[in-house]
Amino acid sequence: MRPQQPSGSGRSAGQFRTQPPLSLYVHIPWCVQKCPYCDFNSHALAAGPNAVEGGAAIPEGQYVAALIADLEAALPLVWGRRIDSVFFGGGTPSLLSGDGLDDFLAAVRSRLQVLPSAEITLEANPGTVEAEKFAAFRAAGVNRLSLGIQSFNPRHLQALGRIHDDQQARRAIEIAARHFDNFNLDLMYGLPGQTLPEALDDLQTALSFAPPHLSCYQLGIEPNTAFAARPPELPTPDLCADMQDAIEARLASAGYLHYETSAFAQVGRQCQHNLNYWQFGDYLGIGAGAHGKLTLHDRLLRQMRWKGPEQYLAQAAAGTPVQDEFAVPTADLPFEFMLNALRLIQGFDAQLFESRTSLPLLSIEHILRQAQTDGLIDRDRQRIAPSDRGRRFLNRLLQRFLADRE
Repeated sequence: MRPQQPSGSGRSAGQFRTQPPLSLYVHIPWCVQKCPYCDFNSHALAAGPNAVEGGAAIPEGQYVAALIADLEAALPLVWGRRIDSVFFGGGTPSLLSGDGLDDFLAAVRSRLQVLPSAEITLEANPGTVEAEKFAAFRAAGVNRLSLGIQSFNPRHLQALGRIHDDQQARRAIEIAARHFDNFNLDLMYGLPGQTLPEALDDLQTALSFAPPHLSCYQLGIEPNTAFAARPPELPTPDLCADMQDAIEARLASAGYLHYETSAFAQVGRQCQHNLNYWQFGDYLGIGAGAHGKLTLHDRLLRQMRWKGPEQYLAQAAAGTPVQDEFAVPTADLPFEFMLNALRLIQGFDAQLFESRTSLPLLSIEHILRQAQTDGLIDRDRQRIAPSDRGRRFLNRLLQRFLADRE
């Protein structure tokens, strides 16, 4: 995380003539228990009198009030702009009740223009109790669900510390498909002791539900996780590469568009919220530890909310939810843009770089030539796209970049 900069320092030199699309990210920081591979800002909850299955209880009313106060404090920065997508991430957002979600979304709509067509995604745990709430989430306005399946293999689910089993995963997907015509399944590969046939079995089971969207990630050992302290034995890098190639080939044959490093979608079902991230769009991040990126007329502003839930609740109530903010230095804009845009399989148009950074593409011509020479990008007159080698390189680089910001 960068240190807080004095007001006005690091200011972007360019003038931003247009503002990109704006998304809203809402972080829910609690989980029933912390997974050993997870380095996100998530906190396990102890059992209590109002606990849900698994022993978790959240201060929902207090937290929803804090989110609304956080939103209120941010309004001067986004006034007059419309919201193209909303994403509830975590943690486990499906620990919220349908009523709590409905109250929050009503508060958002009363303060900001949320497009009628806005994609509203909620991440959900496949646990049985949460699956029963899917109808309430749909009624509250959620129109896209993202299920953290990870695997259908009981042995691998246990190794990953997941609280659901394979049967709960299948049932959750069936219930999700009943209430949502747009949903995503998260799968992981490169799991402890996993073979190539096992990885493809997971994928084939997922495909049997015809999900509109699939996210397929390779398991990594991240700092400050239980796996980092006690690393499991993972498949070799060559075997993981074979898994990735086989997964991509199988999904291509099933008609899925590979549009981002780890994302695959049926035609027209790309995740609009994540596309906005990769295209260097804006997002207002609220909730404990949430990050945001906002384009103002004279600078690109990054913010981070207070990270600890208790601290966030107190600071949001006091009207000071932002722990840190800084203007991205002009010299850093090309790096940050490329780190996102080159995750897109089709790359980006030169005009997008100029509109998102307020810089001419010519300003990084020498870097692009070197990247092309090194085999990291493919390029024609109008479009720049990552090569296969470049995608893998940038994926590792992005993981380190995001870890530095936490």
